[in-house]
Amino acid sequence: MTVIAHYRDVPKTARGFSIALGNFDGVHTGHRAVIEAAAKVDAPLGVATFEPPPRAFFRPEDPPFRLYRPARRNARLAEVGAKAIYELPFNADMAKMTDEVFAREVLAEGIGAAHVTVGFDFRFGRGRMGDAGRLASLGRALGFGVTVVEKIEALGAKASSTAVREALIAGEPDRAADILGHDWVVDGVVEHGEKRGRTIGFPTANLHLGELIHPKHGVYAVRVRVEQQGDWLPGVANFGRTPTTGIRDPLLESYIFDFDQDIYGKWIEVALVQYLRPELKFEQLDDMVVQMSKDADQAKSLLL
Repeated sequence: MTVIAHYRDVPKTARGFSIALGNFDGVHTGHRAVIEAAAKVDAPLGVATFEPPPRAFFRPEDPPFRLYRPARRNARLAEVGAKAIYELPFNADMAKMTDEVFAREVLAEGIGAAHVTVGFDFRFGRGRMGDAGRLASLGRALGFGVTVVEKIEALGAKASSTAVREALIAGEPDRAADILGHDWVVDGVVEHGEKRGRTIGFPTANLHLGELIHPKHGVYAVRVRVEQQGDWLPGVANFGRTPTTGIRDPLLESYIFDFDQDIYGKWIEVALVQYLRPELKFEQLDDMVVQMSKDADQAKSLLL
């Protein structure tokens, strides 16, 4: 799988692809329907997305909203068959493009698309001026075919990244998983923390989520994988500010059952499986330890 971070001077080997075009944050069931439609065209399968996402460009002060970091998104796209990923740089120049200029300079002349597939609600061009019908018209004029995929529903509503975010913010990772088609996973490098957990029998692997969306604060049943190898290991995690021991920036702290390896500085993935309870402030540390034991037992009953 090839990742191309531009649309100018694209090598010949990456031209003539059937392109699934969109944001693809999360690679949920709706996204996969677009990709599957693009794969039916007699041409190599490529995925074109925007980096950074237009929302990040236009609304840089928004809270974190990404479902996946670019590397994880690209890995998911490769898993569903993409042979090339075009990370179209969304900047001031692209934001000013009309729908016609985008179709000509980026899709036709830039990446040399043989065919383009989009979702029914796709918008493009300055001020979101163009829609899927307009893209089909421009494609006919510029020499590439266009397929429009109709709405895909999950749990009775449109499958969308927005719906996934809403589920996570509401503390419903199971609903998010239904839309995604898999558990929502965060990843990153394990950081050194206060190391208080090891003194009370619950050593944790700590992650700051950074640009990733912040799910509802509280305790979750989770599965964890280290360095993208081996089995997913059951555990329990807290995401929040730890009001009992001192409020600080939100942190995901994962306790892996029956695990004693030193993984500081290693890359881990944490899949949120089930929300157990809100984050609480305890009057005594001993009270918190008792509740953590109950949380671990509840998570084990769900995961083991």
